[in-house]
Amino acid sequence: MITDTAFYAVAVPAVVLMGLSKSGFGSGFGALAVPLMALAVPVPQAAAIMLPLLAVMDAMGLAALVRHRDRALVKLLLPAGLVGTLIGTLLFGVLSAKVVAGVVGAITLVFLAIRVAFPPKADAPPPPRWLGFVLGATSGFTSFVAHAGGPPVSFYVLPLKLPPLVFTATMSVFFAVVNASKWIPYAWLGLIDLGNLGTSLALLPFAPVGVWLGLRVAQRIDARWFYGLFHVGMFLTGSKLLYDAVR
Repeated sequence: MITDTAFYAVAVPAVVLMGLSKSGFGSGFGALAVPLMALAVPVPQAAAIMLPLLAVMDAMGLAALVRHRDRALVKLLLPAGLVGTLIGTLLFGVLSAKVVAGVVGAITLVFLAIRVAFPPKADAPPPPRWLGFVLGATSGFTSFVAHAGGPPVSFYVLPLKLPPLVFTATMSVFFAVVNASKWIPYAWLGLIDLGNLGTSLALLPFAPVGVWLGLRVAQRIDARWFYGLFHVGMFLTGSKLLYDAVR
């Protein structure tokens, strides 16, 4: 396992941020986790270390939230997310994590700019279902490469204006299944080994912290504050991913 204290200085905050992602602020802050950890280790290793921690966080999120999910939305997004995971497996050695980070970061910032400049009207129709499938698949792909699946799927879900708890639960179910689907491909690609698993075990006590904090906030926060914080997190995510790609 990794023993460098500099690694844990960035890994512990990364794990807490990812925990927040399981409570509703995921696409806003959770996508920062792997880029933060990648300051100390390569991106594929950071993703492999995070995967067992995600399993624990997903279990906590599901136990608290699964009954609040939007069933129709989950039924639309989940097959798309699994298609994205398959694409990520096939393209893992072709597209670098830097390229994926740059694309996700740029799209995230463009989306936020559009949302700020042209806020959706109260009576605007929901986005088309085909767009949900495309963005769900994109989310599965970026989640597989760098656990940065939040921004793409959020582009579809945010305009639906779900109550914070329903939004949180739907995202929790979606990413729990997508994350579970990564185990066999990660093992096949050689990313699961005893060293990474030992490091995951050392970080495990910090996994529930972000989940617990985020769940308490998501159950009490006003919708305007919820989505405001979500947008702030997405701005930070987009900026960090874009910086990592072009630095």
